[in-house]
Amino acid sequence: MIQFIKNFIIEKLLLLGISEYWSAISAKVVLVITALIFAYIIDRVVRYILFSIFVRLVKRSKTDWDDLLVEHKVFYAFAHLVPVLFIFYVIPEVLDHDLVWVDYLERLSKSVIILVFTVLLFRVLNVLKTIIGRLESFKDKPLDSFFQLAKIIISIIIILLVLSILAKTKITFFFGAFGAMTAIVILVFKDTLLGFIGSIQLSANDMIRVGDWITMERYGADGDVIEINLTTVKVRNWDKTITTVPTYSLISDSFKNWRGMQEIGSRRIARSIFINQATIKFAEEELIQKFKKIHLLKEYITKKEQELLKYNSDNNIDTSMISNGRRVTNIGTFRAYLVNYLKNHPKINQELTVLVRQLEPTTTGIPMQIYAFSNDIEWIKYEGIQSDIFDHILAVAPQFELSLFQSPSGADFKKVLG
Repeated sequence: MIQFIKNFIIEKLLLLGISEYWSAISAKVVLVITALIFAYIIDRVVRYILFSIFVRLVKRSKTDWDDLLVEHKVFYAFAHLVPVLFIFYVIPEVLDHDLVWVDYLERLSKSVIILVFTVLLFRVLNVLKTIIGRLESFKDKPLDSFFQLAKIIISIIIILLVLSILAKTKITFFFGAFGAMTAIVILVFKDTLLGFIGSIQLSANDMIRVGDWITMERYGADGDVIEINLTTVKVRNWDKTITTVPTYSLISDSFKNWRGMQEIGSRRIARSIFINQATIKFAEEELIQKFKKIHLLKEYITKKEQELLKYNSDNNIDTSMISNGRRVTNIGTFRAYLVNYLKNHPKINQELTVLVRQLEPTTTGIPMQIYAFSNDIEWIKYEGIQSDIFDHILAVAPQFELSLFQSPSGADFKKVLG
């Protein structure tokens, strides 16, 4: 059939006055172009048929892994084999089985078939990665890194194999040449190799998982890890920007992982208020009676008075001098009030540390630090809990005749100057 069409074209060209040599070449060119067009059409038709068949089969199936085969177009790769086989059969006929051209065509066809199977393999790997990623035990593992490395290794082997086919040389020759280029390869793929090493260490030591909240100031990363691949870790920051951090940097540099907070379901509150040192004093009887009216302090004051009275009596201390013996102070009572307030707060985790302490005095006053853990780690709710606590602390401090320090403003100077 092909020979008949070629002879027909040659005859028509000869009638047009074209020489026999150029008529034969022109006929071959026309047939080659026509074969390529037909190959393209065959590729589209086969893809459509395969898609229709497999979509119907998938819809009837109760499993979901076959849905992934369609989604990742695994079966489309098979469609490319049909036009390749068509060209491999037709072109030699067009070229009169010329040994040189047939040899080139055969090598090229083998290379294309290998590349098609490589594409098929890569798509199968994508499906496999998705299936494994759905397993609970692998959801937080850096699967992207391992599958990317597998693709790189396969790609290198395929490239060497194709080169050996095209050059009609044993593949061991190219492996030897590749080995000689190891230094260059290491230099070119340095980031990839470091990333792979980093991925293994991150996974083996369970240092980071997809979904972890991490903070890495050097790269401006502060948010959730959304992807771990061979060379980078993607972090979605709280302002919805994306920061990419080199994978190996998570091994070589320090970063903070908030997973522990998420696992226990509590988030730390560690903030200080600054007490004006000039307002700290011993509590007189009148002030102590006020303290007794405060529900959270009633029991504390009663026990404290008994304790101090016993101590001063046992040690024969002259309490007529205010500096003698032990006495109640407004700041100490305030600290006790804050401890009881936190221990009775419904949003504070009582199983973890609850602490109110004085820090070293500064030029801005005496820091009174609140150290506790909220039982809600959601950012908005956590900030609300923290704000409510300090709203109360700031408002209740004057009841203890304490004032909070703040730098004087223009309005303060205006009041002083009248």
